Amino acid sequence: MGPLQGIRVIELQGIGPGPFCGMMLSDMGAEVIRIDRAGNVSAMDKENPPIDVLARGRSSIGVDLKHPDGVEVVLRLVETADALIEGFRPGVMERLGIGPDECLARNPRLVYGRMTGWGQEGPYAMAAGHDINYIALAGALEPIGRNGEAPLPPLNLVGDFGGGGMLLAFGMACGIVEAQRSGHGQVVDAAMIDGSATLMAMFHSMRAMGVWNDERGTNLLDTGSHFYDVYECADGEYISIGSIEPQFYSELMRLTGLDNDAAFAAQMDRAGWPELKAR
Repeated sequence: MGPLQGIRVIELQGIGPGPFCGMMLSDMGAEVIRIDRAGNVSAMDKENPPIDVLARGRSSIGVDLKHPDGVEVVLRLVETADALIEGFRPGVMERLGIGPDECLARNPRLVYGRMTGWGQEGPYAMAAGHDINYIALAGALEPIGRNGEAPLPPLNLVGDFGGGGMLLAFGMACGIVEAQRSGHGQVVDAAMIDGSATLMAMFHSMRAMGVWNDERGTNLLDTGSHFYDVYECADGEYISIGSIEPQFYSELMRLTGLDNDAAFAAQMDRAGWPELKAR
């Protein structure tokens, strides 16, 4: 059960952001049918469920997309589907004969979800890439890290999942609502570089307001402050501190025995942060 119960989604096998999108839609109740390469599908063993968490909640079929019969299988599935997810490079689905034109001709209400790194067109459209490349050009990698050190890649959370699969799932859900209202499907084109840039919206606003600067590791949320950071403990493990609001900062001071130390009284005095962090 879930808000997307009764919605059928066709997912073309992919890696990372595409399956993450399918997982989110499945978790919300959609029926997601995964199209795997022929020969890659095995019977489900209920005693030993799949270890690939991103593939949970799906049924799957093996299809040879290079054979006309395989293409026809996908198009027939499209006829009764609400949405389709694909994450190939631009032009691949069109060459296979299952691009937006072919699919929407079979089902005008279909929401056709596309996931790429750089978008369907532009100077980088055909270039290979990974999360770290997309977020670098989006401006989302530069601010992450400590002062005086290189930017620190945040795993592949920002480009692949946050700015990629999650935003594609959101766009497709919106498209499905619109299709139910208007009877017309659409193409939802999600590029990870664009999604990553969108996730930076608040920081662009903070910069415009003069409360964020471009020197990494000197701001409120990027380890610049002494009350929002990770510290090593005596046992060699680490503790995260996030005490931004005055009442939480006061509690931090009380628990650390620093509530009577005048140096820590001016919480938002940025000039004093480096010295306080060193202590």
